[in-house]
Amino acid sequence: MPQLVSIILPCRNEEKYIETCIQSLIKNQSDAFQLEIIVIDGMSTDKTVEILEKYVQQFSFIKLLRNPHKTVPYAMNLGIAHAKGDFIVRVDAHAFYPENYVSTLVAHLIDLDADNVGAILKTDVLTKNKKTLAIVEVLSHRFGVGNSLFRLGVSKITAVDTVPFGCYKKSVFTKFGLYDTRLTRNQDLELNKRILRGGGKIYLIPNVECVYYARETFSAIAKNNYSNGIWNMATIKWTKKLSSLSLRHFVPLLFILSLIIPLFLSLFYKPFLWVSTGSLFLYISFLTIICTHLVIHKKNNFFYLFWSFMTLHFSNGLGSLIGILKPLKK
Repeated sequence: MPQLVSIILPCRNEEKYIETCIQSLIKNQSDAFQLEIIVIDGMSTDKTVEILEKYVQQFSFIKLLRNPHKTVPYAMNLGIAHAKGDFIVRVDAHAFYPENYVSTLVAHLIDLDADNVGAILKTDVLTKNKKTLAIVEVLSHRFGVGNSLFRLGVSKITAVDTVPFGCYKKSVFTKFGLYDTRLTRNQDLELNKRILRGGGKIYLIPNVECVYYARETFSAIAKNNYSNGIWNMATIKWTKKLSSLSLRHFVPLLFILSLIIPLFLSLFYKPFLWVSTGSLFLYISFLTIICTHLVIHKKNNFFYLFWSFMTLHFSNGLGSLIGILKPLKK
């Protein structure tokens, strides 16, 4: 009897992406295992449910559940409770998965005796133009995403602190606990950090990748990363552990503080103004060199690259600063 693999897909208001995602997951069926796709909708107000119901009627292995709490950790915990498989694959509606995605991850999970394995995440956009291609480049560049290996890529199986859209043993959620429902963001990272602290093993697999569709405007990038920054600090407050995040998550905040703190101190001692000026000068100089290199070697647009990096770094850093000052909502 083939083993059952449960794919859990949280979504909310994803009418633009959901059909591409579902179609790619359906093609992951294999003779090596049975597949069930559990979609948890967070009370969508667009045509997401209408689109999904069409697939539920057509494919018996697709189930649709409703999540009145709306957020991802509630959706994942609901999906895990309903999942019948020995393996759980957590996916996202903003992505496309190749036909061998599930089979490759399950095979490596077994071979490595791991608790979670994941694939390389390739960033792309649905609408391609100079601006959106610059955004894609920034979200795949070390200066944009730090040492996030699943975005940068690896050449061999690598032990990591987190992976996107991973494949878990179902027993992981009994051993290490479910998703933290307090975390609207960072819920996957926090769970993976908890697994590692408990002695678990997480690996990034180089020979398979999924495609993540990024936001395509500067305002959307700014809004998303500002929220990420807020939730980075909220994650630490809720878990009371700095180790719930990685060093890369603090870098934008440290940059913003290097501008703001000396600027404030310069009100009392003017030479501190040079510290802020120097920090900004170094950042702009380094950014100019990187953007020029990308223009020469990848034919990107300098202005869009420059503004994409700036938007990413400043929105995240400011969000983190607000996250420090903002009280938690109990």
